Amino acid sequence: MKLNIAIQGVQGSFHHQVANQYFGNSILLQECASFSDVVKSLKMNNSDKAVMALENSIAGSILPNYALIDQNELHIIGEHYLDIHMNLMALKGQKIEDLKEVHSHPIALLQCMVFFNQYPHIKLVESIDTAETAQRIQRENLKGIGAVAAPIAAEMYDLEIIAVGIHTIKSNKTRFVIVKAQNKEIPKEEINKVSLKFELDDTPGSLATVLNVMNNCKLNLTKIQSLPVIETPFKYSFFVDVVFERYRYYEKAKEILEIMTTHFKVLGEYKKGIQ
Repeated sequence: MKLNIAIQGVQGSFHHQVANQYFGNSILLQECASFSDVVKSLKMNNSDKAVMALENSIAGSILPNYALIDQNELHIIGEHYLDIHMNLMALKGQKIEDLKEVHSHPIALLQCMVFFNQYPHIKLVESIDTAETAQRIQRENLKGIGAVAAPIAAEMYDLEIIAVGIHTIKSNKTRFVIVKAQNKEIPKEEINKVSLKFELDDTPGSLATVLNVMNNCKLNLTKIQSLPVIETPFKYSFFVDVVFERYRYYEKAKEILEIMTTHFKVLGEYKKGIQ
């Protein structure tokens, strides 16, 4: 039976690439217009699992997705790192001088700003997805409009790549997480990475104390991200990722952290991806 995988975007998007690389090509794709729709697909059991981008090495963290995972009680069961190759594409026969607008996802445009600074005649327009713009250019035969997307999008929608690798920093990676409505995907022996969320009392040095506990328990902190607690001005939730060699190291740390922090939550226990 084929897995039904929800993604934000359409075929040819970076989320589609990750779905294929992580699960294989033999999947059913649930295309969603937004990350909120991805969550709805999971919660309504229209899909088995979902792929969500969480951070990019150039643009940084995608903060709304942290909140979506937390607020909807989703569980991170895996992660996948994808090398991002941004390409400018348009209908065949078009040159960059012919383009009046370039459309793409705002994060994709942000990663290519240095390139587009060379072409002030081009208006940058945000869209819901990289591949969706490429698809629309083909479907509506849009001249004078370009898309920033992955090479696979040009191939799928019969567009011509005008400029290759236009992202500012050539080492450009995005971290995607695999999420589902239930946890416990893999056995403890294979788990070596955990995503946690917690809040702290307004006590001087409380965060430093938590970090010391992680260090003493042989946990390596790979990510820390704060988000405001909406109901309480100037109070923050902390989202952290830690890796470890032994699950028992994490279990020991977890026991202590549950006492030291408030609103402690395990967002996911999984096997770390290859960067």
